Amino acid sequence: MRIVAEAYARAGLLGNPSDGYFGKTIAITIKNFAARVWMCESHDIRICASEDELEIYQNGKELINKINLYGYHGGRPLIKAAVKVFFEYCRSQNIPVEDKKFVVWYESTIPRQVGLGGSSAIVVAALRGLMKFYEVDIPIEVQPTLALRAEVDELGIIAGFMDRVVQVYEGCVYMDLDRRLIEERGYGGYERLDPKFLPPLYLAYKPDLSKVSGRALSDIRLAYEKKDASTLSALNRLAGIAAEGREGYLRRDFTRWPALMNENFDLRARIMRISEGDLDMIKTARRCGASAKFAGSGGSIIGIYDGEDMYECLVRELSRLEAVTLKPIIS
Repeated sequence: MRIVAEAYARAGLLGNPSDGYFGKTIAITIKNFAARVWMCESHDIRICASEDELEIYQNGKELINKINLYGYHGGRPLIKAAVKVFFEYCRSQNIPVEDKKFVVWYESTIPRQVGLGGSSAIVVAALRGLMKFYEVDIPIEVQPTLALRAEVDELGIIAGFMDRVVQVYEGCVYMDLDRRLIEERGYGGYERLDPKFLPPLYLAYKPDLSKVSGRALSDIRLAYEKKDASTLSALNRLAGIAAEGREGYLRRDFTRWPALMNENFDLRARIMRISEGDLDMIKTARRCGASAKFAGSGGSIIGIYDGEDMYECLVRELSRLEAVTLKPIIS
């Protein structure tokens, strides 16, 4: 029996990165890109590297480029962490797991380390594959918490709930990550929003801006732990932006959304360092008349455009920065 499972790229629309600090966010999954996991029964447990992570290099430059893109370990630690938290969860819940072994391999079309949730997609896809393989049903609201545990607890990655929640639920999701909810039951309040009502969105990313998201978010984490007043104020307002965006969505009134998206980025720029390359993308998109904010931790931007002329401006002007622009397919 061969099992196939996948998870899509994601983009934060409003509120991120307050999801890592008991805030609120709205996010979407993007079907243009996906991580896939294949599993089949084996005589032992074997985790195979994807083809682009094989330890084969044509020269030193390629070695350096791959380390910058994939890190020193690639996706295999993500798979191992997902397997560990899956078995631990089953044991803690007294869920019987059949004594069978597997070989797992994976691939991803999600651009790496440009803030589109590539790492979390591998973990979510792996958990889905394990549930299918062992015929275990884990409540949907618990799955994002397990995915987050795999990255944060097992691998020490700085991350929040947003990526895992929207990649599990798919489509467009509003998240209320109230501290009381998280501490009492281990997960927040998750509300699906029908993506067909969303305004026209564009996504742009620049491959040479790749960065490890945990490193990008470390400044905010340190300031939060020190209870820096400006950081706490900005995170509180970011959560408020998501809540205001939800209210607009429920009324089918998106007139405030472009300003909210711009404010989202501007607040973020106050509490973390923004690279010149990222800032160039934001400024270029805004010169075309579109709103612009980070889709994740940097390297990619998302916003609302008004009409095809504006979209063509985005494609043309962002291409001058060697950025790829597309219309996200929202699952």
